[in-house]
Amino acid sequence: MSGIFDGLDISISGMRAERRRMDVIATNIANAQTIGPDGPYTRKTVVFQEVLGSLSEDGRAEGDGGVRMGRILEDRKSEHPKVFMPGHPNADGEGFVRLPNVDVMFELVDMAIARRSYQANLQAFRTYRSMVQDAVRNMSTR
Repeated sequence: MSGIFDGLDISISGMRAERRRMDVIATNIANAQTIGPDGPYTRKTVVFQEVLGSLSEDGRAEGDGGVRMGRILEDRKSEHPKVFMPGHPNADGEGFVRLPNVDVMFELVDMAIARRSYQANLQAFRTYRSMVQDAVRNMSTR
């Protein structure tokens, strides 16, 4: 059954998803220079999933809606840059080392976008909360 607080839950789901997205971005930045024994770190990306509520028999919305972070995928599209470092333990036969495919500037822009999305969800939460409070006040004065 749909409730008065569903709007709050939707905003909370958006904030939770953006927080997790920021965690993935922070991990990418932290590993921007990581080269392990199995090769360089590969940048991660997140996939959001829309969460739709169901409809009851009379056509009313039921259940939660919002968004959630679905999967965390490795970025296989961008290439790992190669740098000539003949003395490096991970250098290939020609002296080149593959570096992580993390562009810190891109990650910072992505983090700014995630921050703005988080703030938008927070503002929607506050606005909806204020509307519910006004409705409750109006109901109690009748």
